[in-house]
Amino acid sequence: MDEEIKKDETPADIEEKETAGEEIKDNKEEKPKKKDKKSKDSSLIETLKAQIAEKDDKFLRLAAEYDNFRKRSVKEKSDIYASSKADVINDILPILDNFERAAQNSEADFDGYKKGIELIFNQFLGVLKKYGVESFGEEGEDFDPAMHSAVMVVEDPELGSNVIAQVFSKGYKIGDKIIREAVVKVANT
Repeated sequence: MDEEIKKDETPADIEEKETAGEEIKDNKEEKPKKKDKKSKDSSLIETLKAQIAEKDDKFLRLAAEYDNFRKRSVKEKSDIYASSKADVINDILPILDNFERAAQNSEADFDGYKKGIELIFNQFLGVLKKYGVESFGEEGEDFDPAMHSAVMVVEDPELGSNVIAQVFSKGYKIGDKIIREAVVKVANT
């Protein structure tokens, strides 16, 4: 209130001037606040940019790790498959050797050949058993279209309904996985 009060001024005019002066002072004080706010916003933006860059880096590293894991898994699967095949072939080769010996033996008689073939057959069944291969599809079993392939049908009053009357080739499975369906003749369908 350093200014002189004029005679025609009313108390409302004086109050208005004082309020306007305070607003000017408040505006002057707000400017440094805006600068503080700008610097705070700027530091916040820099912090957020750094966090985003960190997250991007983590994401890229994770993506690279996953890609490496995928490639390693494919290679391991391929190696396991090749190793498994080699193991099976290694178990079958002695059977092949025995067949070659039997074929080269020109001095054996019929009973000798028959006995040799039976030994080789049992050796081969042993390899199948070692790998968990089971045969199925015997005469008298119930016909199951999921496991058997019916190529013929016969009416036979001595056999029940949907019973295997004859087996043309056995089926084989490992656990629940069918390797080959049994080819059969079915009675009374």
